[in-house]
Order: sequence, then C-alpha cells, then structure tokens
Amino acid sequence: MPSARSTLTPDVKRQIVKIIDDRINEVHVTKEDFSELKSIVKDIAKAQKELTQAQKKTEQQVAELTQAQKKTEQRVAELAEAQKELADAQKRTEIEVKSLVVGLHDTRVELGGLSRSFSYAFENEAYRHLPVILKEKYGYTITERIVRAEIGGKEINFFARATKDGKEVFIVGESKIRLESTWRKDVFSELEDKVNAVKTEFGDVEVVRLLVTHFAKKDFLDEAEKMSVIVVQSYQW
Repeated sequence: MPSARSTLTPDVKRQIVKIIDDRINEVHVTKEDFSELKSIVKDIAKAQKELTQAQKKTEQQVAELTQAQKKTEQRVAELAEAQKELADAQKRTEIEVKSLVVGLHDTRVELGGLSRSFSYAFENEAYRHLPVILKEKYGYTITERIVRAEIGGKEINFFARATKDGKEVFIVGESKIRLESTWRKDVFSELEDKVNAVKTEFGDVEVVRLLVTHFAKKDFLDEAEKMSVIVVQSYQW
C-alpha cells in the first residue's frame, strides 16, 4: 500500500498550502479586529466612567441648588416675617406718636392756661402796686385807675391817665414775665404799636411807655433807659 506522502501531487500540495495560508490570514484578521474591539470597549468604559462622574457632579450640584433654594425660601420667609413685624411696630409707633401729639397738645393747653393764670395774677398785683411806684419813683399821679383796655384793635395790659407837673399824660404798658436783650426788638416794637394805637385814638398826646416784668436783665434795662421806657420789676412792690 503506497504512503500518504507519496500520493500528494504537486497540485494537491499547492492547494493545501493555499488553504493553510488563507486560514492563517483569516485568523490574523480576526485578532486585529479583536484588538480594535478591545480598544473600543476600553474607550467606551472610560467614557461611561466620565459620564458617571459627570452625572454625580450634576446630581451634587442639583442637590446644592435645591439646598440653596430652600435656604433662599427660608430667608424670604424670614424677611416677610420681619417686614410684617416692622409694619406692626410702625403702626404701634404711629399710634404712640399720635397719643404723644395729643398729650403734648393737652400739656400745651394746660401750660398755656397756667401761663395765662400766672400772667393775670401777676398783672392783678401790678394794678395794685403801680400807682404807688409810679408816684414815688417817677412822679406820675394816676387820675384814672389803671385798667386793661382795647384801643384801636390793640389789647393794652396797662392803660391809665396820669399827671406830672400839672400836665396830663397817658400810661401805656405791657406785661412780660421776663425781659432779655434778645427779645428787645419784638418787645419795643409791640409796645410802640400800642402807643400808636392810643395816639390814633386820642390824638398827639404825651405817652409814658411802661414795661412790667418779674425780672429784667441789665442790658435790657440799659436799652429801655435809652428809649425812655419805664421798667418796673415785681421785686419793687
């Protein structure tokens, strides 16, 4: 029986070699494809890992934003509550201010009443003592009692007729609790307005200007003396 080696013809050998080469080529292509596939899978895994990390960061940022939103909402609620408390406090303040205004008005009314009462009491004392002081210190004799009068639309605290050295004069006076130099312009101007009212009513008569006060400062007294205004202080009676 002849051996297998001796039966292989050259053509058969060539075919076998071709088949083997083709198979080797097929196997080689498959390995390259496998290597490329491994690289693709690796890239995909890396991309998936990065995607997962990015997703985690996004979830963390969302959580932080949610937390920040909660804090903002809480802060807004606190501000709304604070604004409400402020509005309530403002209302209470307005009520208190109104109450204070009313109280202040009442106090002013009371003080005004006390001031008028004191002024009237002070003037009543002056009516009793002025005739003596004007006679003894200044030489004026009151011929008609001193009164409070309205002349030419002006209220005059002290008005009277008097004589000095046989000549008739008119006494025109004002009452002020306190006299200081800073007020002299207004005081003298007010007194002069009343003197003019008397002259308008009675003609060009001689008028004695008089100021009656509880206390007058020296500089005011000096100014009054220059203007020929008699100043009588309460300590003099």
